[in-house]
Amino acid sequence: MCHEGLGEAAPRGPLGALPRSEDTATEGTKRRWGHRPCEGMMRPLAVIFGLLLLLATPAWVPAQQDKSTQPYFDARKEQMEYVGPGREEPEPANLREVLIGYFGPSDPAHPEGGDIWRAVSLAIEEANTEGGYRGLPFRVIPVWSENPWGTGVSKVARLAYYDKVWAIIGGIDGPSTHLAEQVVAKACLTLISPASTDKTVNLAGVPWMFSTLPGDHLAAPVVGEALLARGEPFVILAATDHDSHMFLVELRKFLATKGAGPIFEYEFKSGTRDFSELAERVAGSRAGAAVLIAGPADSARLLATLRERGFAGRVLGGPWMGRRGFLQAAGASAEGVLFPLLENASPGFQRFAEVSTPRFGFLPDYAAAQAYDATCLLITAIRKTGLNRARIRDAVWELSPWDGVSGTIKWDPVGQNVRTVRLGSIRRGHILPIIHGVCRQDSISLRNQHGKSAAQAQQAKQQSKRSRT
Repeated sequence: MCHEGLGEAAPRGPLGALPRSEDTATEGTKRRWGHRPCEGMMRPLAVIFGLLLLLATPAWVPAQQDKSTQPYFDARKEQMEYVGPGREEPEPANLREVLIGYFGPSDPAHPEGGDIWRAVSLAIEEANTEGGYRGLPFRVIPVWSENPWGTGVSKVARLAYYDKVWAIIGGIDGPSTHLAEQVVAKACLTLISPASTDKTVNLAGVPWMFSTLPGDHLAAPVVGEALLARGEPFVILAATDHDSHMFLVELRKFLATKGAGPIFEYEFKSGTRDFSELAERVAGSRAGAAVLIAGPADSARLLATLRERGFAGRVLGGPWMGRRGFLQAAGASAEGVLFPLLENASPGFQRFAEVSTPRFGFLPDYAAAQAYDATCLLITAIRKTGLNRARIRDAVWELSPWDGVSGTIKWDPVGQNVRTVRLGSIRRGHILPIIHGVCRQDSISLRNQHGKSAAQAQQAKQQSKRSRT
């Protein structure tokens, strides 16, 4: 039915027909009044009910909003513990060596994992020189696959169940560490990662998992603070690989807390060779800064292209700008870049540098220093508690805080290092920490773009002078 003169449709039944009761019971009333008598009363009641609802709204909406901002469960505040069996098992007899697994490439020339393997090997050799474990030598069994999620997982499982290693060091990035973690969770085997910054590795609830590097959630805010310090417009250019994306996620979270965002954000496929079009777009924009989030090789290519296309603004990046591969590939274009420095000054670094540099031919980067620390920490744990998988895990946990060549290793409740992350930069080929806005030279981060220490560079310069005279 419609109100006369108003064109207002009456309510319909399920199939669109008018209810039978309205066709009969109200027909006479409608002829007399033009509408049903109850409609005049219902409208004021509806208005009154609406007003009461509005008045009641402020009393409960804020409380509901406040409650929703509180997380139900914060995994990082809950300490991971292993409460299962195994600690009572005796040490096996008639052993000839102590086996440690390594999940990573054992080729020293590998662009991402070569330096890590060198450092692990050095730490094992030093431990054996010191007598090994109660006279038994340590031996590393390396396994790797360039397709970790294919054949890599079966190789890690072989380490755990066939070779019966006492612990594993690896992988070389976030994805390979995730893979190894799935195996050790079932095998009850300690895994120490020297290269992963992905915080989700340690949030998986596996008490056997330890990461010696600070996570992206600690490194990304350092970049964000430096990025926003000048208040200039900026762009974000990020690779689509797992580790780059995880860092990007943490940077986005930080920027959101500050109400800031880029002019534009562009994600590119890892391994892209030609960045000309993207670099021209950045150079032609009003951006005063660019954030490059990618691995060492991708960051170096993109940075070089940006400079070639005339971008003169500040360049910031992820921790991979601290890798030796980035320094070598970026060359002079790396001057002045800013990135989170994952290592920290340590008195033991000088000795590590003196031993490793002649052996490797260069001063290893932060990933190699972390691998050396991870291996030394594991060896210390084995010597402390003996050959028992569960007790080795306990010892690794109890050794925190532990002073390594790359700085202090201090586990948070989920087994990730909470070492302070500083801002770093590259000045005249040297990686330097920035303290209170000033670049400072210290023993742990002084490297030039050819991978040599500053002392080596100075020595070469003096030799060059003597040869000319």
